[in-house]
Amino acid sequence: MTSPNLLNRLTFRQLQVFQEVYRKRSYSRAAEQLGLTQPAVSSQIRQLEQALSEPLFKYAGKTLHTLPAADTLALSAREIIGQLARLQMNLSGLDGSIKGELNLAAVSSAQYVVPYLLARFRARYPDITLRLKVCNRSQALERLAQQRDDVVIMAMVPEDDGLSVLPLLENELIAVVWPNHPLLDLAQPTLVDFARHYVLMREPGSGVRNAFEQLVADQEVGLPHRLELGSNEAIKQGVMAHLGVAVLPRLSVKLELEHGLLAQLDLPHFPLRRAWCAVHRRDHFPTPAAELFLRFTREHLADYRRHFQTLAAPLPSPGVSCLPLSVMP
Repeated sequence: MTSPNLLNRLTFRQLQVFQEVYRKRSYSRAAEQLGLTQPAVSSQIRQLEQALSEPLFKYAGKTLHTLPAADTLALSAREIIGQLARLQMNLSGLDGSIKGELNLAAVSSAQYVVPYLLARFRARYPDITLRLKVCNRSQALERLAQQRDDVVIMAMVPEDDGLSVLPLLENELIAVVWPNHPLLDLAQPTLVDFARHYVLMREPGSGVRNAFEQLVADQEVGLPHRLELGSNEAIKQGVMAHLGVAVLPRLSVKLELEHGLLAQLDLPHFPLRRAWCAVHRRDHFPTPAAELFLRFTREHLADYRRHFQTLAAPLPSPGVSCLPLSVMP
């Protein structure tokens, strides 16, 4: 089919609906996100397939799969809608305001710093709509692969030349126990001593869990007693309730340490240091709001790092891949 016919038959609404179905791999979830009925979404996709003379999706059982035409269209749709967003922002800038939408995902350990970043950004650009999804590391990697967000904030970024990475802040992981825990009476507690107790951990896929499991594997230490809890907050409460011991981001327990509700246990190889990074795929056409957020964040990194005084170790330069920082003794 020739380009003029496509121009006459395609609509921006069809592309918007297609993007949601492509991202969520579901007609029903796309309908919920867009505030439409499922039949309305199906109708838009049928019209789009007729305009392209190509099928876009197919079901295998209850799973929706993308076809080659959908993958090709997804690249063009992102550029088209991105250009429209850029036009909208440029036009809004003519009257002195900048409008747009910024979609972020952040691993749960970063939820203690991301609101501070967003607060500074919103104060400067109040008309940009902010949306933040908090998830674990496995989910963040999945969202990154599917390009469901403008920017993903995470640690332990995989080695991938297709990723653009901006190191932000250091994430210090420490061992915590309740006050008066028997381990605090030991002159030099070891990782083996720590592992003899019930260790409270996040679900598989958590970055904090991955970092700790990597350490105990490297040190050939077993973890015979584990209890899985669904969030860092639940783990923190569990330690205070004498349910077990844990490894948590220092920022997540800062107030509890200051008020004596928790105690830091000095263990060999601790603290573990990781760097939170702002990540997006290089082939993902960035929205104007995302470009603005990344530029604003880069310009204010020194202020952010001063604010979080626990961030003492040097970070890699913005041109260096944000892999885990070395384990510090």
